[in-house]
Amino acid sequence: MSTVSTPTPAVGIDLTGTGLAGANRSEMSPLRFLDRASTVFGDRDAIIYGKRRYSYAEFADETQRLARVLKSRIADGDRVAFLAPNLPELLIAHYAVPLAGGVLVALNSRLAGPELSYILNHSESTVLFADAEFRSTVADIVADVPALRDVIEITDPEFGPGPGEAPAVIDGLHAYADYLAFADTLDPTPLPWTVDDENRVITINYTSGTTGKPKGVMYTHRGAYLNSFGETFHNQFTGASRYLWTLPMFHCNGWCTPWAVTHASATHICLRAVRADAIWSAIDELGATHMCGAPTVCTTIAGAPAAHRLDRPLHITTAGAPPSPTVIGQLSALGVTVVHVYGLTEVYGPYTICEYQSAWDELSPTERAAKLSRQGVGMVQAENARVVDRDRAEAGELVDVVPDGEAMGEIVLRGNNVMAGYFKDPDATREAFAGGWFHTGDLGVMHPDGYIQLKDRAKDIIISGGENISTVEVEQALVSHDAVLDVAVIGVPDEKWGERPRAYVLLQSGQSLTADELIAHARKLLAGYKVPRDIVFAEDLPRTPTGKVLKFELRQQATND
Repeated sequence: MSTVSTPTPAVGIDLTGTGLAGANRSEMSPLRFLDRASTVFGDRDAIIYGKRRYSYAEFADETQRLARVLKSRIADGDRVAFLAPNLPELLIAHYAVPLAGGVLVALNSRLAGPELSYILNHSESTVLFADAEFRSTVADIVADVPALRDVIEITDPEFGPGPGEAPAVIDGLHAYADYLAFADTLDPTPLPWTVDDENRVITINYTSGTTGKPKGVMYTHRGAYLNSFGETFHNQFTGASRYLWTLPMFHCNGWCTPWAVTHASATHICLRAVRADAIWSAIDELGATHMCGAPTVCTTIAGAPAAHRLDRPLHITTAGAPPSPTVIGQLSALGVTVVHVYGLTEVYGPYTICEYQSAWDELSPTERAAKLSRQGVGMVQAENARVVDRDRAEAGELVDVVPDGEAMGEIVLRGNNVMAGYFKDPDATREAFAGGWFHTGDLGVMHPDGYIQLKDRAKDIIISGGENISTVEVEQALVSHDAVLDVAVIGVPDEKWGERPRAYVLLQSGQSLTADELIAHARKLLAGYKVPRDIVFAEDLPRTPTGKVLKFELRQQATND
């Protein structure tokens, strides 16, 4: 006699009254990674920075200590800003701020005062932690940021400025003498390493303002948690990994590696400044096994006087621009593995990866480098990228281009590691998500094997050393000089940085101006990496009949120069 079983329904399961409600779900958050690492591997090295060492137990204790005092001073969801190099304090903040119920805003330490003021005001940050290196900048801008209630100075006596002349009060704001004084708390009650909603915002990362003012990109606990799994998998992090911080933590939260490295219970090696000697010292003396960064980091490593063949693996993940075949070859000769990824701030950093195929072993070095320079396929936590017809996309219809490696279209993305939206900007969010996919504004092709390749930037973005530069922002800064009539900025190739900005300048009638004078003016308004080194004083600019500058012609002219 046969028995017929009733299949369990795939959807619509009702757990009411079963006692299971809540037992088969917990809210995703990267806070869990530090909770687990400190419990299971409490004695393992978690953070190394010069003479400072933190075990995972100490990492968790420092996080709890800062989180408890923050929780007593901020409201739920308040934004807490950090302006610092890759210090242990900024790494700890990636856990302490969300543990306290706040939202971390990691500021680009290369920005000028007015740029920082804009972000602090837009994010409505109530607390600012700042490294002593930026003491004068902070003193100049806090009066313009009315939401700030606390300013806390971080000192770094071993590698940076120590305690100095920081005033006790800046325009009515309480400014603690140092970070340790602020973080000191007598409350011993630990905070739970959980969140009530995985869709809560964990961080806000500001774009480089490639279409005007910077936008605040909202990451969620869920997105950061899932993206971390992808980073751990593709970087092959294990408990024995030692991750060197050559990628700024302010950039897409370091591509989520503050969480991913901890997820693997690996070791963070913090680095205040990206210098060739410091990098090779960390490789040789501290056993660094992994790092990330723009192609300029690869160039720095390969061209350093200390460069030598390694007797153990070193894994570098790079993005921002395709690594040149020359650099790939140089690093390969040193025993370094280079992996190319592609992404944006809006997708938690890397989204696609150039997965290596064993069949490429049979190719010539030049052919293999061409394959490796492509942006690749979706990472494990992401969906496959699409390349869609740009004209039809603007009409609201997403149609894929022919995957022949020739037909160009816009790259669109969706999945678990796409932002929740732009902070306080519903119109820009709606536009970015037209058709249910995130529109990158980047133009590329789809190859027959499913690998995408970036070809151009639809909005004239310049990528220099892995940082995006808005030509509009640079043009506005230059044209603000009284002697300047008009400006057009383009990106020109640069062997070290990938690209650098060049400005074509028209002067007002009867005015005179030198390149050095204009550069000095720009430095007052822009971060240093945005300031053009090349100034071309022109008689006219090529334009369309409607007056728009033909930047394509300027690029051609630059190529022929």
